[in-house]
Amino acid sequence: MKKTIVTGDRPTGKMHIGHYFGSLQNRVEMQKDYDTYILIADVQALTDNFQDPEKIRKNVKELVLDYLGAGIDPNIANIYIQSMIPEIAELTVYFSNLVTVSRLYRNPTTKFEASQKKELFGDEGSSLTYGFLGYPVSQAADILALGGDIVPVGEDQIPHIEQTREIARKFNNTYGETFVEPEYVLSKNPRIKGLDGNDKMSKSLGNAIYLADSKEEISKKIMSAITDPNKIKKDDPANPDICMVYYYHKLVTPTEQTKKICSECKCGSRGCVACKKELIESMVNYLKPIQDRRKYYEERPEEVEKILKQGTLKAQQRAKQVMQKVRKNMQIDYFKED
Repeated sequence: MKKTIVTGDRPTGKMHIGHYFGSLQNRVEMQKDYDTYILIADVQALTDNFQDPEKIRKNVKELVLDYLGAGIDPNIANIYIQSMIPEIAELTVYFSNLVTVSRLYRNPTTKFEASQKKELFGDEGSSLTYGFLGYPVSQAADILALGGDIVPVGEDQIPHIEQTREIARKFNNTYGETFVEPEYVLSKNPRIKGLDGNDKMSKSLGNAIYLADSKEEISKKIMSAITDPNKIKKDDPANPDICMVYYYHKLVTPTEQTKKICSECKCGSRGCVACKKELIESMVNYLKPIQDRRKYYEERPEEVEKILKQGTLKAQQRAKQVMQKVRKNMQIDYFKED
């Protein structure tokens, strides 16, 4: 039997090339060899958007379109909605008894995300919600409710997977062998930098190129990208290794042309404006197949809904099987299920 991959995203907006090179590309390659479940984490998105549920609902559609545009094949991969799997919520409650508050406070990813939101973080006077602090517990339930063996992640998510493994281990030690401790697989590409040179491309930082961006939007963004600040004149030699334009060329421009760009930049025979215009064309050409597939599904909302329903049904069936074993081992299977 194929091993099971469980992965997914919070529906907080359209996906950008950081998502594509950081995770989507990897999922597309792996979906042929694994039983793949891709979660739309709408409940977890509410941890910091609880006052705007309409935003989450709208973004579910955008996320599905980006998945399908990127090349996720609904015939071999299952896209499903978190809130439609009640077993995940049930398992989250059981897992919450196995994790101390102090352990949640020590999670470095949670600490970092809290600092970005300028939230207070500590035992007293914390402004974090229970849902935000308990996010890793919910994520463990996402993975284990579907019997996940493999979880593709970026480096920032490794602490969450380690916590999932701890929870699985403690549950097994307490109630008997129930869960496999999932392994993580790192994305081939490191975290993709933003147009401004920031280490992370992010919606909130406004430094992202989205998969659905038009040529005009791509042009405007790339023309504002950070280049070598020491290159003042067109024929000044520059350092391509600190230039965001060259950084993106390496992602979307053919290798031989990229080598030429690097050489010309270093010797001062390439101007930044010309280099940016060339990147615009490369980026538009690279994203075209993704945008064509996205447009196909955007024009067929009934087909998208069918894909979501089928994926969610498959996830529901799998979660029910897992929970039968959980309840039996916890001795809370009071009645035989029909």
